[in-house]
Amino acid sequence: MLLTTAAARRVVFVGGKGGVGKTSVASALALSQARAGRRVLLVSTDPAHNLGHLWQCEVGPEPRSLAERLDAIEIDPDATVAAHLQQVGDALRRLMPAHLAGEVGRHLALSQDAPGMHEAALLERIAELVHDGLHSYDLLVFDTAPSGHTARLMALPEMLSAWTEGLLQRQTKSERFGAALRSLGRDDGIGGRALGGETPSATPADRDQAIRSLLHRRRHRFEHLRNVLADAQCTAFFIVLAAERLPVLETIELHAQLARAGIDVAGLVVNKRSPHDAGPFLATRHRQEAVHLLALHEALPSLPLQEVPLLASDVVGMDALDAFGDLLGTDVNPSAPRPPANPVSS
Repeated sequence: MLLTTAAARRVVFVGGKGGVGKTSVASALALSQARAGRRVLLVSTDPAHNLGHLWQCEVGPEPRSLAERLDAIEIDPDATVAAHLQQVGDALRRLMPAHLAGEVGRHLALSQDAPGMHEAALLERIAELVHDGLHSYDLLVFDTAPSGHTARLMALPEMLSAWTEGLLQRQTKSERFGAALRSLGRDDGIGGRALGGETPSATPADRDQAIRSLLHRRRHRFEHLRNVLADAQCTAFFIVLAAERLPVLETIELHAQLARAGIDVAGLVVNKRSPHDAGPFLATRHRQEAVHLLALHEALPSLPLQEVPLLASDVVGMDALDAFGDLLGTDVNPSAPRPPANPVSS
């Protein structure tokens, strides 16, 4: 189910509760598609990066080749925020008079740890990767942060597009007001003669055009990302979970949050499913898991569900990922989960 669906998409997001195996699923999926001849970029947005540990190599913020036709990136949240603020600061200093440079610096320093700054900077980077990556790669695979963080992130494109549109409208009003003041000879730009400062390096018209250009570029990136996320023919979102009570409940909630953000969930991957024929302990676990999977099916009856068995060893290295990818290529469960003959109380 997962591999078949991914083969027909350009962007795949893999999400779910922490510790359920998202990175293994995303990596095996990316490697499988690269083996099939597609050019793939694997991106980790999780601050607790595991790509390097799983692939047994260093992975950083720039594309690193992991295998033929497969590159990977780990987005560093702190470095992303720093780069984002540096870019904003450079733009502001070009637009503002020199004597306001200190104010710009103080504002950016306060913004470093402002609520939502990491999410906004991360979204900017994701939007950039999607916009540019679709020209360079056949498939983008995102290994995302745990559920709550991912749900907020997926809702941001709509919010930030609206916010940027509001800024553009205010910029238009500001241009008209500034033009009116200049026609009266009372102002020659921010920090100009009206404030007694030195003459700015850019004219008011230049600044207006530069600000508008920046906002238009930002709006275009967010709108593009929003459209890509909402296009079920282009993008697939898979939720990985364990057959346990809390991951099942969190999966149901994550699905609802994604639906509210207009993102279609393509399927569920139940990882580390206990065997029913490997002794009484695991057989009991298997029956308990069946209870939770039945509750999951009743809550989300239309979603395809694929089970991946519990493995005897860790998924580390390319050989293990190839084998894990083979498991992802098995057929989806043909029927809904059935209650066990001797259910275990949940």
